[in-house]
Amino acid sequence: MVIDHGVIAAMETVPVSQFKARCLAILAKVQKTGHPILVTRFGKPLAEVIPPPSPARPDRWLGSLEGSVQIIGDIVSSATTEDDWEALRK
Repeated sequence: MVIDHGVIAAMETVPVSQFKARCLAILAKVQKTGHPILVTRFGKPLAEVIPPPSPARPDRWLGSLEGSVQIIGDIVSSATTEDDWEALRK
């Protein structure tokens, strides 16, 4: 039985003979749905196929793009000259 945020659902079970015949399809289903599947032999649990844990997020995401940008030229000064500004003309 799987308990997911208060919702109780029966875990899907597959006999070992069927698991052997359809292993790749069952693994794809677990990956797609995220729900585990119980493999049984003679009605008794043999193994549980569960999806892998989600990848861990980095502790510090700020600065994670460091080194991925290249600055070419002066980024502080104006892109145009003072002569191009009408407000500075007398």
